[in-house]
Amino acid sequence: MSRNVIKIGNRIIDDNSKPFVIAEIGINHEGCMKRAIKMIYDAYYVGCECVKFQCHIASEEMTSEAKYIIPSNCDKSIYDVIDDCSLNEEQEIELKNIVEGLGMIYLCTPFSIAAADRLERMGVLAYKIGSGEMNNLQLVEHVAKFGKPLLVSTGMNSLENIKKTVTVIEKYNVPYCLFHCVSIYPTPYNKVNLPGVTELKKTFDKPLIGLSDHSIGITSCLGAYMLGCQIFEKHYTSFKDWSGPDMEISITPKELKSLIENLDILKECNKGHGRATIQESEKGTIDFAYNTLTTAKNLSKGHILVESDLIAKRPNIGDYLAEDISKLVGKSLTRDLEKDSKLFKKDLI
Repeated sequence: MSRNVIKIGNRIIDDNSKPFVIAEIGINHEGCMKRAIKMIYDAYYVGCECVKFQCHIASEEMTSEAKYIIPSNCDKSIYDVIDDCSLNEEQEIELKNIVEGLGMIYLCTPFSIAAADRLERMGVLAYKIGSGEMNNLQLVEHVAKFGKPLLVSTGMNSLENIKKTVTVIEKYNVPYCLFHCVSIYPTPYNKVNLPGVTELKKTFDKPLIGLSDHSIGITSCLGAYMLGCQIFEKHYTSFKDWSGPDMEISITPKELKSLIENLDILKECNKGHGRATIQESEKGTIDFAYNTLTTAKNLSKGHILVESDLIAKRPNIGDYLAEDISKLVGKSLTRDLEKDSKLFKKDLI
């Protein structure tokens, strides 16, 4: 695969493609298939290309000590949260079939080697590696061996840790994207740290750069696009009043639609070649917007022009712009000119 290109199914993502938005359903379904299916369809109806789930097998990713660890964004242990939200393989296959039947891309994050093996049996097109698993090099290498694209979040990890993960991935020559990420739920705007996007781009010249965002709303994603991100992951839900640990940081279908539309607008805004040349479409405006040199008073044939004889006025008629006034001072008129006459080359000697 060429530099800075990822292909997921038929979707090619590179620096020039349409921005790729992942609606992260994650565990917002809380183990409820009806809720999961509704979120899939709601994402589809607003034009989203991709939904992502999380593949959890609690006993494979955690020891019993996790039953005593309570995350800051919920009121029960992380073990119980994950166990309650886990889907079995048959349920995940059903969801994948629904997603792909709609022409969308199904992605899923494995949180253990057993989960990765399940997803490989299911035939997923690419793998997402969460921030907590990024430095689990055993899992990263296991997934990289499948030879499929990797989308890797980097929250909670230093550049040195990221470099170790990149070394493992590149050993298997698979395309990958590094996601700038801050693992605070929700992430305050003054902690989003978008300069981290630029740092990743400067440090790693091979992969695409994305944003896995945990701040409220969509603004951080729009800012990250202007810094060069091409793939965006946002937690997503059909209704904010549903229960679940990720609801506060999740966007609604209306916000998801707005994110997709605004990223598409920004892509259009990024077209062009800078100010080196005038855009062809501006030339119509030049006809009325430019100021050209005009006589400030009645002047007689043979008059030697001084600066006070001239003033710049619209429209763009005549041969001299305002910046040309020094070129005209000292020239002699070849004919009488009334006040507000435009100056042409034939009028001067």
